[in-house]
Amino acid sequence: MLKLSVVIPAKNEQDNVLKLIEEIITALTHQREFEIIVVDDGSDDQTFNKLQLAQQQFATIIRILQHPHSTGQSTAIYNGVRLAKGELIATLDGDGQNDPADIPRLLEQADSFHPRQDFCITGYRKCRHDSHWKLLQSRIANSIRSSLLKDDTPDTGCGLKIFPRSTFMKLPYFDHMHRFLPALIKRSGGIIRIVEVNHRARHAGVSKYTMLNRAWAGVIDMLGVIWLQKRNRLPVDVEEH
Repeated sequence: MLKLSVVIPAKNEQDNVLKLIEEIITALTHQREFEIIVVDDGSDDQTFNKLQLAQQQFATIIRILQHPHSTGQSTAIYNGVRLAKGELIATLDGDGQNDPADIPRLLEQADSFHPRQDFCITGYRKCRHDSHWKLLQSRIANSIRSSLLKDDTPDTGCGLKIFPRSTFMKLPYFDHMHRFLPALIKRSGGIIRIVEVNHRARHAGVSKYTMLNRAWAGVIDMLGVIWLQKRNRLPVDVEEH
């Protein structure tokens, strides 16, 4: 089994995906055996064609999954992880704002855990290159989420995370679940670690997610996660006689 699968959800990122893939390969070559899974979430630009070009160049590394229509970031991540061959999963956003050069530092943290332990190493974009409006949205959302869920995470919106595939597959699946991964993993008894990471300005394209198109869904989802936390029971060891 592979040690690492890098899963990237991408929608209409034709001007970003090739550079991102090259940076990931540069960061991970000589680190460990890995694969890159890009999930094209119903793009209507040239994203899929660009991915095919990359696959021709790096045929043994890149796998392409394609949704016939956009299903959202959580479903893209879920399908990528579900079909991944790696024991560990690293996720990055497809816009190139996450820096692949940070992956090895997160891997160092991941390697300190027992192979069967549940955990999530999540990036913290302390110095972000976003608009003032987007920073304000994120600050408000993170403050509310952190106070209600107590997920030990100052920046759950950072796409750069590393966790065991087995840990992820035990989590309840629902739309927008990717925004609550630390809370869900902590709920299952997992450990959360934070690593400060670089954040870059978007090279091209526009953000697909705004406060208006996710605020109401976010409230409903947060209430659902709170319900899961309240009803959670961890497994108890049992002896057979």
